[in-house]
Amino acid sequence: MIRAATEQDFEFIYGLYMHPDINPYLLYEPMERDDFKPIFADLLTSKVLFIFGEADARLGMFKLIRLQHRTSHIAYLGGVAISPERAGSGMGAQMFREILAFARDQQIKRVELSVATYNQRAIRLYEKFGFQKEGVLRQYTHLRQENRYIDEQLMACLLT
Repeated sequence: MIRAATEQDFEFIYGLYMHPDINPYLLYEPMERDDFKPIFADLLTSKVLFIFGEADARLGMFKLIRLQHRTSHIAYLGGVAISPERAGSGMGAQMFREILAFARDQQIKRVELSVATYNQRAIRLYEKFGFQKEGVLRQYTHLRQENRYIDEQLMACLLT
């Protein structure tokens, strides 16, 4: 099940974004709750943040950001994370099936994402669902805590 995130999801979302095993692969540097609150509020206002779950259980999150005008058939997929307790259980694959079905329901024809080139586990999952490598964005993301830049692989899936 996919649903729009709400204010009641703050602790779950914050916990995923700041989890030490997940954070290096996501957009935001580690920060305190109060510093994350305006970011979370902006994500809710933008209506791009979603929860993946079963019944009342939150299992994962993602952002699906639709582009505009001549590229309105495209959405950027980011902030993809599954609850660490469910890692390796097949939930990531189930979440991706549902994300792509959700995108199709929204009349999205192309889903794009970027992934750290060294995140081979994620790359294999994305390829399993039809994403193909379209290029490498060199020194694209800066990990401030590690004072280093990482390359990101740009991938896309055409939904037909």
